[in-house]
Amino acid sequence: MHTSESAENYLETILILSKCRPVVRSVDVAEELGYKKSSVSVAMKNLREKNHITVTREGFIYLTESGREIADMIYERHQLLSQWLTRLGVDPQIAAEDACRMEHVISRESFEAIKQHIR
Repeated sequence: MHTSESAENYLETILILSKCRPVVRSVDVAEELGYKKSSVSVAMKNLREKNHITVTREGFIYLTESGREIADMIYERHQLLSQWLTRLGVDPQIAAEDACRMEHVISRESFEAIKQHIR
């Protein structure tokens, strides 16, 4: 199952927002990412067509099983890579930014090896 980096970022953002809000709407995603509402609307349509999210009549966004699986994977990578880089002495802000880029391109094999090494 291949998804674009953009789709992964949207799914991860929906996951993160859902942890601290009772419901997530497109406007919340746009605000969090600093994107235009129109851009987010197009992305939500694409994610809905790929069955990664559902959107209620009220505009509430929920991750489907496949969307949740992708979001969980990206979120785990982000958290672990960010913490690892910080422990190596990288400034936390830079570590978070680098982790955000790395989380999308690292292979499953390399990530698992890093995870095993850290733990």
